Amino acid sequence: MSTLNYQESMLSSESASYSRIIPAGEGWMHRVNRGETLRIVDLHGNQAADTFFFNADDFSERYSAQDTIREQSAIYLTTGSHLMSNLNRPMVSIIADTCGRHDTLGGACAAESNMVRYDLGKRFMHNCRDTFLLQLAISGLPLTKRDLTHNINFFMNVPVTPEGGLKFDDGVSEPGKYVEMKAEMNVYCLISNCPQLKNPCNAYNPTPIEVLIWQP
Repeated sequence: MSTLNYQESMLSSESASYSRIIPAGEGWMHRVNRGETLRIVDLHGNQAADTFFFNADDFSERYSAQDTIREQSAIYLTTGSHLMSNLNRPMVSIIADTCGRHDTLGGACAAESNMVRYDLGKRFMHNCRDTFLLQLAISGLPLTKRDLTHNINFFMNVPVTPEGGLKFDDGVSEPGKYVEMKAEMNVYCLISNCPQLKNPCNAYNPTPIEVLIWQP
């Protein structure tokens, strides 16, 4: 369950048709068509990239952590993982991964969770939930907070304890590590580049990530 599965990509960044730097604490939402390849790069290491997928042709179909975990009988994502929808269909498949393991359980930080974990005064810290909502609002798409369910945390390390609890530990990623996915359907990819300052998932120092897209 905790095996790291490394696989280098055959694609060169110079041949990408799209590239974008997402600053620390900011969001990104973009369409990725079936057959295209999406790469997320952890530029400085230990930066959590909270990520979600919608079917671009039917927004009622979206990423499902439950279906993904059940179908692959594993709680971590890596090369060979299929990210499944709530209709139990593959949305994207991980085809390369130099980090080796990604979280499906920890969820996105929010005003409410920051209060519970840290302090009542931390309610107004920037958080991934609010970043997701902002991106949905400015996208012009018919999506609201009711459409947000459990997300993926690329590059984030959330071990499960023998008692069944979750720990938020230092990441297993390093500068330049990446995860690369092939779109199995037309999707919208939604990312919050986590602004968390109190959690070791970002080494207490949020940094930029990069996204790249290649056409088939």
